[in-house]
Amino acid sequence: MTAPHLRLAQDPHDRVAVHRKDDAWLAERWADEDTRVLVVSGTRVRPADGRVAWVPPSQAPDGLRVLLGEREGRAWFAVVTGPEEAKGDASWLPLRGLLPSLSDDNLAVAPLVLHALGLAEWHFATRFCPRCGGRLEATAAGHELVCTQCGKSQFPRSDPAVIMVVTSGEPGAEDERCLLGRQAMWPEGRYSTLAGFCEPGETLEDAVRREVAEETGVVVGEVEYFSSQPWPLPASLMVGFVARATSTEITVDEVEIEDARWFTRAEMREQATSGELVLPGGVSISRSLIEHWYGGTLPGQW
Repeated sequence: MTAPHLRLAQDPHDRVAVHRKDDAWLAERWADEDTRVLVVSGTRVRPADGRVAWVPPSQAPDGLRVLLGEREGRAWFAVVTGPEEAKGDASWLPLRGLLPSLSDDNLAVAPLVLHALGLAEWHFATRFCPRCGGRLEATAAGHELVCTQCGKSQFPRSDPAVIMVVTSGEPGAEDERCLLGRQAMWPEGRYSTLAGFCEPGETLEDAVRREVAEETGVVVGEVEYFSSQPWPLPASLMVGFVARATSTEITVDEVEIEDARWFTRAEMREQATSGELVLPGGVSISRSLIEHWYGGTLPGQW
């Protein structure tokens, strides 16, 4: 079974990083009307007819030109403008609202969109040099910021975050269970896998153990890598794991997690079918982790 979240990255583009400082190459590609451009206002995109809208360079507004790469024999760029155009206009959507437009036959452009919005978010949030407070100037086709005062370069960052399905019992046994939790702000019935950010000096595996213990009181032993997913909301790389619990008593922290529960496969199927349990969406790695443990597809989603 193909993990659902992999559909967002099933056809990655060539990022052609070697050309990011090649002004002649960039100008040649921009002059080609076969090139396609995604217009981003701040960190938002306006789809057209339920699809992500790409335009030729001649129809792109002024703004920061960001080289995304090459795919299907053509170059792909984003133009990042200020947030003013999108302000007050509900047709401009952030990434989370754009996800339905990246489904089915439009999935091919998903890696390009994730790349563009990840960089747009970085430019939106990174305004001044962290060393001296000087003004930053974009270079390398939008992939580097250089301080005009001290010369220090800044590069895009992806914050590593662990996300895990925690299991208890004999693998594959009828009474094997998995642990899901929910936040207080979520609608009734919504549960998902646990997750959290990796701290300095910490391995990803130890981050899994710490986060599970902090949020639910459950102790984790063995931790096995599953897969990863870029998640620029705003700048994360979700690294998925399957974790084996060595204890089962739950004590939620009541800060990040309001409730956590163990589910057998039968309980999960029955409650997901009835709507009592609402699971994450199909393009998220959390959904992939749950269905990987379950062993098949499940009904319903956020």
